[in-house]
Amino acid sequence: MTNNLTIDDAGRAFITHEEGEVLHEYKCAAGVDTIGVGHTQGVFDGEVITESQSQAFLSADLSHFEAAVNRMVTVPLNQHQFNALVSFAFNLGEGALQKSSLLKLINANVKDPAELTAHFTMWDNVNGKPNASILARRNREAALFLSN
Repeated sequence: MTNNLTIDDAGRAFITHEEGEVLHEYKCAAGVDTIGVGHTQGVFDGEVITESQSQAFLSADLSHFEAAVNRMVTVPLNQHQFNALVSFAFNLGEGALQKSSLLKLINANVKDPAELTAHFTMWDNVNGKPNASILARRNREAALFLSN
């Protein structure tokens, strides 16, 4: 394994900002029951949680995506690159990262900012339709990935 990283406080704050933290059940843009910081497993209608429960869900959810990024990326990453890819996978799912051309470019050690940004931003759909807020998120993830 090339990477054995965990998300840092800045990455956790980035994802929390991108997802928002809602302490009651709601339907996300894709119509999925969601609570806390983008948590979707076992959420029921009308559920209410505490901030502490929300953060516990987030920690558990992040550990899954940290492991996925560490497993899939075969080149060394720095912390902000890792944080950006965990955010991408957290939002889209492990399968989306696994099949993405973005992952192929990263594993091929492509460094071109425009090319990498283009492959982040092609993932801008919600229920098959382009979504401006998701496109903005992909641009912020690309900027984070490319930052020094």
